[in-house]
Amino acid sequence: MTHDVLIIGGGSAGYAAARTARDEGANVGIIDHGPLGGLCILRGCMPTKTILRSSDIIALIKRANEFGLSSVSPKANLSAIIDRKARLIGEFADDRIQALKDSRFTLYEERARFVSPHEVQVGTQTLTAKAFIISTGSVVSRIPLPGLEEVGYITSDEALELRDLPESMIVLGGGAVAVELAQFFSRIGTKVTLIQRSRHIMSEGDEDLARPVEARFREEGMTVYTNTQLHRFTKNGTQKVAHFTHDGQEKTVMAEIILQALGRRPNIDGLHLEAAGIKTEKGRVVVDRTMRTNHPHIFAVGDVNGLHEIVHIAIEQGEIAGWNAMHANDSPRRYDDRLKTQVVFTDPQVASVGLSERECRRENISYMTASYPFNDHGKSMTLGETHGHVKLLADPLTGTLLGAHIVGPEAAELIHELIAVMYFYGTVHDLMRIPHYHPTLAEIITYPAEELLGRIPK
Repeated sequence: MTHDVLIIGGGSAGYAAARTARDEGANVGIIDHGPLGGLCILRGCMPTKTILRSSDIIALIKRANEFGLSSVSPKANLSAIIDRKARLIGEFADDRIQALKDSRFTLYEERARFVSPHEVQVGTQTLTAKAFIISTGSVVSRIPLPGLEEVGYITSDEALELRDLPESMIVLGGGAVAVELAQFFSRIGTKVTLIQRSRHIMSEGDEDLARPVEARFREEGMTVYTNTQLHRFTKNGTQKVAHFTHDGQEKTVMAEIILQALGRRPNIDGLHLEAAGIKTEKGRVVVDRTMRTNHPHIFAVGDVNGLHEIVHIAIEQGEIAGWNAMHANDSPRRYDDRLKTQVVFTDPQVASVGLSERECRRENISYMTASYPFNDHGKSMTLGETHGHVKLLADPLTGTLLGAHIVGPEAAELIHELIAVMYFYGTVHDLMRIPHYHPTLAEIITYPAEELLGRIPK
């Protein structure tokens, strides 16, 4: 065997798997053709959050009069925003590259492809291992819409490198990437039109979480079309034109640039999974809760298995696979999505943990729910951040929390109290017993908890 464990892909999931396997005594090889760093650092979480900080600040400055301050007319310098992003991302990437090149690993900066269930071709070498962990991430989906390829578009990859501010932009999609970038460009001066097929943006979640974000978008001047059907794309001079149906009416929208943000897909191109007999389904590598594929010595973690496109979950999956790869004869570690957490960094932010209402209905899980709005909460009113609400889902007999959802100010931070309570299988009783300082945003959690507490049978 060349190595005990071979990791294909050195992003967040792959590095977590490599580190864990190494700590369990493995001789670990990492294969990554580059650029090194992984999606989160190079083209995902970190660059988007960096540029969103700039648009959040400019949005606050524009509200100066609301807070009794002299108004100003701020202007965004997109090139300077991208320079700041590039500097920070360079630092983050350097740290990851240094970790990958640690002498305790063997790093192969080449492409890998399977030639059998026990061998991969890496450059001119054939490598073997006791276990393989596939962690190649995801790539932008190419959606076959009539005329779209001909008129041209950018994806999130190119959007993060733009230095000249577009005058107008059509954003296709309503997922996290689409809405975050749509609000960013809208806030710094681009006329943005967002077109979403489903009834509301962020369509995988409950509708009541999306509506406050849509309202904020429209207040800020963005045009938002939901419940649409895209027909075709044409050009009118230098302008790109989207033809679609909205609420039964034919519509056209024209813009300088189209941002295609219709999702991502597992990155399995070129891996020759068929040579190893690795089972896939709808383009994703099929795994069980131990992160094993249909071959017990081959694992797949992170975006490539299509379960969740979320970094902390990818890291958890990587750690599970790294441990299981070295303990084939022991009781395996398993992934449990009871505490699955997701955040969308729009303004207002959207954060969720556990079950949603639609999941409870789909799986016939009994629940009760209560919510409380930020526009009736003292601290959020003093901050001028009154969009959204907190919603709790609990077992109707015991009060055990099943899920929690926040759309509003600092939702990404506030959700962690609820994650902690759910980690310990806490109840609405616990939320009422935990001290909450006044005045804080966090104390809003106690209001829906109190309502639910009153519904539990004595």
